[in-house]
Amino acid sequence: MDVSSTTLDGVIAVVVETLGIEGRELDASTPLFGAMPELDSLAVLSLATALEDRFGFEIDDEDFTGDVFETVGSLAEFVEQQRS
Repeated sequence: MDVSSTTLDGVIAVVVETLGIEGRELDASTPLFGAMPELDSLAVLSLATALEDRFGFEIDDEDFTGDVFETVGSLAEFVEQQRS
């Protein structure tokens, strides 16, 4: 699935703001969970809430798997799927 640059840019902005990692360069291939120390279980919940607020959807717990947080790109794909 191709993710729109608007969605990807929005997801990057939410990740940077939620995790407080301003100044770090992120792109679709940036690894997340397990590779980014700021992204712990509490940060995942904060990130989920911030994504719901920014993009106007609600996340079902069963859809919210570890695969979603593999990379910035996989997170952006998830957001795009939730919005359609």
